[in-house]
Amino acid sequence: MALPLDPLGELMSEVKLQIRKDGPILVTGPCEMFDADGNVLTPLREGAVALCRCGASATKPFCDGFHRRVEFSDSPREAAAESGS
Repeated sequence: MALPLDPLGELMSEVKLQIRKDGPILVTGPCEMFDADGNVLTPLREGAVALCRCGASATKPFCDGFHRRVEFSDSPREAAAESGS
């Protein structure tokens, strides 16, 4: 499968996002990440990058595994039942 070209005709790298059940978003493939001010974000380790979805990580935007301690759930039904809604 040929990789798509960006609007300038340059080859785009293949980046994949995987949303993990009750966990982070895993980003694989070569990519650059920037904060709101345009500063380059350096991943905590090489390879796949895990991005926090629970909001409890001390290393945001990266995941530090704290979603397990706060029992993060990505299921709307489970979250509503826990909150009593």
